[in-house]
Amino acid sequence: MKKSIMTAVLYVAVVLGGFAAYDEWVVEKQQVAAGNQHGSDPLHDVQSEVNVSVRAEQEEVVINLEDKAGNPVTELEINHEKILHLIMVDESLQKYDHVHPEQTEKGEFRVPHSLKEGSYKAFVDIKPKHLAYHVTPVPFTVGNPEAAEDHDHGLLPDSTLTRQVDGETVTLLMSSLQANEPVMLNFELDQTNLTPYLGAMGHVVILDEKAQHFLHVHPSNEKQPIFETRFSQPGIYKIWAEFKQNGKVRAFPFVVEIKGEK
Repeated sequence: MKKSIMTAVLYVAVVLGGFAAYDEWVVEKQQVAAGNQHGSDPLHDVQSEVNVSVRAEQEEVVINLEDKAGNPVTELEINHEKILHLIMVDESLQKYDHVHPEQTEKGEFRVPHSLKEGSYKAFVDIKPKHLAYHVTPVPFTVGNPEAAEDHDHGLLPDSTLTRQVDGETVTLLMSSLQANEPVMLNFELDQTNLTPYLGAMGHVVILDEKAQHFLHVHPSNEKQPIFETRFSQPGIYKIWAEFKQNGKVRAFPFVVEIKGEK
């Protein structure tokens, strides 16, 4: 009887230990994946302590950063060679710009623009040193776009995930199209002329079709254009993959549909 009890106790201990080890492994995998990306997660957003405003002047886009008390935010960490990345898209997600404004005053940044008249969303990607922050869309307008104009064109998933820009061809291979599971984004391209851009072999920006949720993904390693991410919700997403080839940075756009969990 005692032997049976001891056997049962040992069995339970082994099972519990196995669950603990598996849980530790899952957490570790999630932490590694999270380290390669940042942005907004609709399921886990924290309260941001930075207020961001964006406006378009005649020749420049102006960004202002303030804390909750209205003081300029001045302490920012360098993030992939820049202290501020600005992503701008139009309402149809056809226009895409990734630029790096220069600081002109405390909490103020400016960058020249050649945007056409219309409505846009800005995504200000920063890493404040002592304040919580996550990227959210900041609407702004250029000129006086007509409010009555219908901009809801919608996105359709691409039938093929091969794009050509300026004679360079890139093909996207995805390990999964399911929500809430790790997804590898593997880009096939001519790597003989590929050089680092902002400290990495490429950058990937992902927006949902309403441009409400933003992800900025970096390569999983230093040598290959392979990225790991996770789509928290099903839906249509637009992916821009940026690579520097022959000294020029190009953005390759892809539209994919992520399915619900099986």
